[in-house]
Amino acid sequence: MNIYLMQHGKPVSKEENPDKPLSNQGKEDAERAASFLLKAGIRVDDFFHSGKTRARQTAEILISKLTPGRDPVEKKGISPLDDVKRIAGEIKQGRKDIMLVGHLPHLAKLTSFLITGDDSQSIASFQQGGILCLRCEDEEKKWTIAWMLVPEIVR
Repeated sequence: MNIYLMQHGKPVSKEENPDKPLSNQGKEDAERAASFLLKAGIRVDDFFHSGKTRARQTAEILISKLTPGRDPVEKKGISPLDDVKRIAGEIKQGRKDIMLVGHLPHLAKLTSFLITGDDSQSIASFQQGGILCLRCEDEEKKWTIAWMLVPEIVR
């Protein structure tokens, strides 16, 4: 089972738009990441986002390439400052490959918690528009980092 954790693409500044939708660069990075995943044969069963505009837009771009005709779903518990234990519990009970499009520091803490059981360890350096794949191959739900994609690799 794989869990794909993606930090939303680069947004416009808060001064430009308080809702902080994706910038042109953020849209391009999400498009490139989606194309890369498609070419690599990556399949995702469900896409979730935090509900914030930039995360929703990023998820919509990915799903349009990887699973056309479906919509990403807003998921409670993956906003920037949410406690990671709730979503980690849901992930551990799941059986599908999912993608969570969210924010820092939540994604970094979730990665740390899934791998070490402690959400305060520094495990991976997320970037806007980047994706981290965590893999679980045993019944005990022990997670490892399978790979990480950052925007510079697919530009």
